Amino acid sequence: MADTEATRKGALDAAHLAAAIQSGLSGAGLPALSAGVQRLMAAYRSGDVPATPVMAARADAAAYAAYRMPATAAATALALSQTHLSLPGWVPATLLDFGAGTGGAAWAAASILPSIRAMTLLEQSADAIRLGTAILAASPVAPLPSARWQQWRLTATAPGSAEANALGADLPAADLATAAYVLGELTPALQTSLVTLAARSAPVVVLVEPGTPAGHRRILAARGQLLAAGYLIAAPCPHQLGCPLDIEGDWCHFAARLPRSALHRQAKGAELAYEDEKFSYVAALRPDVGLPQLPAGRVVRRPQQRKGLVTLDLCAGDGMSRRELVSKSKGEAYRRARKTSWGDRWD
Repeated sequence: MADTEATRKGALDAAHLAAAIQSGLSGAGLPALSAGVQRLMAAYRSGDVPATPVMAARADAAAYAAYRMPATAAATALALSQTHLSLPGWVPATLLDFGAGTGGAAWAAASILPSIRAMTLLEQSADAIRLGTAILAASPVAPLPSARWQQWRLTATAPGSAEANALGADLPAADLATAAYVLGELTPALQTSLVTLAARSAPVVVLVEPGTPAGHRRILAARGQLLAAGYLIAAPCPHQLGCPLDIEGDWCHFAARLPRSALHRQAKGAELAYEDEKFSYVAALRPDVGLPQLPAGRVVRRPQQRKGLVTLDLCAGDGMSRRELVSKSKGEAYRRARKTSWGDRWD
């Protein structure tokens, strides 16, 4: 697959997505939508594992689409674009998405990985499936309108039991398994089960969580589980070693800037025309897929620019974090550094 500008920068057709969400939410009253968004915001900010499904009712699904779907799609698009840069010859044809919500991760996958021809989207909420089906139907990008939705819920099983061994037997194999903003809604035991199931289902796994210390810890746990299962890390880490940012007061996360539609601003009660979605992620692959082409380093903070100098905070290929000062005297390296963004590869 060609290394297009869209793939390099995680381009997402935000305007098309906003229009599709608007179409899917036609008839939803703004007061009810805003109230639902405030409930969801409070639930997410609490950091607690929800006792009931996040989208237990139609109003919750509508609020989620207006409030979280654009951010989920933007963050997942960046994670997938960086994954593809580490796997330039990878041409996935099928996607299995766990906890699909209203289809945000699927929208991102269709944008960044045009080789995907078939999708199976797993979601426990019937209302989310109905709304997600309507939103994806408004997309001109195959295979979103023809995505296969399956109502499915992960349940707890005893390790080593027959139920645990049969977990996921009803699910199709895929080239790529994703789970975006799902782990935080599960107990630790169910988080482990989901990562196990994703690894059983696909040779490439991409997991996205909020860019908070807690989200980072969930990603680190999943990363360790994937490494133990024989997977190789493709992104964001430029190594297979321990995380140098796994220290008190620090964590690895990135940011996806996305435009806010008028509906998004109104439902959220926001004024700015954009927002920065902070997220953590891990992408891993089985060695039979190939070896990831890892960079020398990953930019893990927003680059700081002063006259004639760019400061880059890096996670390096030797498993250490370091700060690199790129001065104007370094010529081409300086010109590249000025164009480098938070989350980019640094060779």
